[in-house]
Amino acid sequence: MDIRPGKNIAIKVPLYKWDETVAFYRDKVGLAVVKTLTNSTGFAFGDMTLWIDRVEKQSQVDVWLELFSDHPDQALERLESPRRDELEPLDDVNGLWTSDPAGVVLLVRNE
Repeated sequence: MDIRPGKNIAIKVPLYKWDETVAFYRDKVGLAVVKTLTNSTGFAFGDMTLWIDRVEKQSQVDVWLELFSDHPDQALERLESPRRDELEPLDDVNGLWTSDPAGVVLLVRNE
């Protein structure tokens, strides 16, 4: 059973900083926008997508990472990390939320 990097990185940004943060990555860093949603802008970030997500009821920035595993439940056991289902719904995704010892949120899911 292996665990490998996913294709997405998300920066969860408070509502009052979202426009400025999106402009920073678009205009100053020069990343290309690949997808725009109501509360999220995706940028090409090498082989990955960097998502800047607007979170209304948040006061600080969080970085969330995606990991792939053929067996998310076994990966969670190997990581010895807590299950964090309360974070966001995983509608059609076969995976689960957890976090590392520093509190970085991890989505462990099938590719």
